[in-house]
Amino acid sequence: MPTGVAIRDVREQLFAAAERVLLRAGPSALTSRAVTTEAGCAKGVLHRHFADFDAFLAELVLDRIRGVEARGAALREAAGAGSVVDNVTAALTDLFGPVALGVLGLITSRDTLRARLRRTTPAGVPLLTEAGSVLAAYLTAERELGRVAPDTDTDTLAFTLMGSGHLLFAGREDVAREGVAQGGVAREAVRKVVVSVLAGAVREP
Repeated sequence: MPTGVAIRDVREQLFAAAERVLLRAGPSALTSRAVTTEAGCAKGVLHRHFADFDAFLAELVLDRIRGVEARGAALREAAGAGSVVDNVTAALTDLFGPVALGVLGLITSRDTLRARLRRTTPAGVPLLTEAGSVLAAYLTAERELGRVAPDTDTDTLAFTLMGSGHLLFAGREDVAREGVAQGGVAREAVRKVVVSVLAGAVREP
């Protein structure tokens, strides 16, 4: 790794390398050596920027959570436009993309990583919990616009959608790595779940 490279750039390169390993070989293949080899740098580079490998993995997850929250802001801005069902279907399909499935597999497979993440996500599954909050915020915005029934419990709806979506995609990590899981069949399956969960809540033609 060249000297003088900004710390943020190094972190992003290492995160991107970790994602490629996850997509190609799954959580069990993710080691510090695999990450630095993928990134094309010396193993010591990772340990110069992170206390240990679990600290690196925790920051990787937190970085992906920040990405989900950023997409959530765009989703809230879409309230009032298009179809609520279509907007939620697109959001769920995006949230359970190949990288997210890999990161969720990583979280569930490493006890020490989950323990670290409890500092920022004290309840629920990290990443899923924040994604559920994003969906709840969007549904609340739609409720305020009258496109979702006024007595709707948007938090319950959002986490029902997240749980259903997770079950729908769970075990499909290998398919996701081949770029198939978000194709037409999967999207229609997601839409079917969304229509069922939102039945009676959506107030639009």
